[in-house]
Amino acid sequence: MQGFLRRISMIDTLLSVDWTGIVLWICVVALILCGVAGTVVPALPGIPMIFIAGWIIAYIDDYQFIGMGTLIALGVLTVISIAIDWLSQTMGAQKAGATKQGLTGALLGTIVGIPFGLLGIFLFPVIGAFLGEMIGHRDMHRSAKVSWATWVGMIAGIAAKLAIGFTMLGLILVMRFVG
Repeated sequence: MQGFLRRISMIDTLLSVDWTGIVLWICVVALILCGVAGTVVPALPGIPMIFIAGWIIAYIDDYQFIGMGTLIALGVLTVISIAIDWLSQTMGAQKAGATKQGLTGALLGTIVGIPFGLLGIFLFPVIGAFLGEMIGHRDMHRSAKVSWATWVGMIAGIAAKLAIGFTMLGLILVMRFVG
């Protein structure tokens, strides 16, 4: 009889657990980890993932700690990050005189480089820009200049996205656990 009562007690305990909250917190952790990785990996929308994690935390806590003002600030940072991501590589390459072939090569290099990890992410866009410029103009000096500018723009964009991502994480943590 005691074993039976112990099983009923265990079932009552399992039924009283807030499983929705646990699943949502697991989603938050996964979104934040993927979001931080996504600030470096071009295929992952890192900053929007961090924004969604912040919104889920606000929802879990019924918007007590993270309110609309914080969510608006996180949204503005997300929009700024998307603009930086879009502009950094393109503007760096265009300032060096990149043509459509060079920009297309950088984009294709980014896509092809994703399966090769960090080395592919950092190296293949440069190779793509170089090859695109070589196909378009067959000028080694100009192609090297454009590929270097593409790389510098990409690194500047990643650094800015990392800074924005960690700023967002800091804001979320302060508002949730300190504020």
